[in-house]
Amino acid sequence: MTTITEVRDGRSTGGGGGGEGGGFAGAAAAEWTKLWSLRSTWWGLASAAGLMTLMSFILATSTASNNTNEITTDDQGVVSVSGIAVGAIDLVQFVPVTLAILVITAEYATGGIRAALQWVPVRGRMLGAKAAVVAAVTAPAGMVLAVLGTAVAGPGLGRWGRFSFGDAAADVLNVGVYLALICVFSLGIGAVLRSTAGALTAAFLLLMMIPMLLSNSPIPALRHVSDSLPSSAGRHFMAAEPGPYPALVGLLILVAWAAAVMVAAIAVLKRRDA
Repeated sequence: MTTITEVRDGRSTGGGGGGEGGGFAGAAAAEWTKLWSLRSTWWGLASAAGLMTLMSFILATSTASNNTNEITTDDQGVVSVSGIAVGAIDLVQFVPVTLAILVITAEYATGGIRAALQWVPVRGRMLGAKAAVVAAVTAPAGMVLAVLGTAVAGPGLGRWGRFSFGDAAADVLNVGVYLALICVFSLGIGAVLRSTAGALTAAFLLLMMIPMLLSNSPIPALRHVSDSLPSSAGRHFMAAEPGPYPALVGLLILVAWAAAVMVAAIAVLKRRDA
């Protein structure tokens, strides 16, 4: 078991394995240990898997139903099986986003942030270690969720599903990258606001409500603003069909948002008292 002294010194032996490290590696090892010692992490990831299963099944069966009912205006035809999982991530993302926010806001709520900053007094290093651990957990989690959603969507779509291993592999990888970046972005929001409720509200507004409202606006300028928001950029990055800009541009916009919020979070963390 990792002791408090080991974590404070920036060293961690992990789960029974030898070795030690300091600096950023030690801070990241400490954050990794803290994250996986919480039951909320396991429950959150399990909840995300359950929600992905449910959402993918609903989206797949709804697509099949729309294609076979008497109304022709809602027909979608044959769709990508893995694309269903990509569509489901719009809602599923809020479970790992909540976990990412709690990585920092829970410590402010319990006063644990003071101990964390005593163990890792370089504040940028501490927040950077949290971001690295969040990304390291949510990227593979996102890929697993995409695989699960694809597996569930296939039977639900039946003959209306089109599966390509190449497309599925790309979708799985893209979902992992998107989820990692959006969770780092959300971690930064949590570090700036220091409130779980406030950060969740801000994340929900920025990732869902504001893009939805702006994209449906009759004013072209507002629709362009919507396309520049992080979740919209992420959708364009993950989408197979052409969008307002290439997928790579969507990825760069998403990276820029995550980096900008993390820079702001580090500045706030350095200026404020814990």
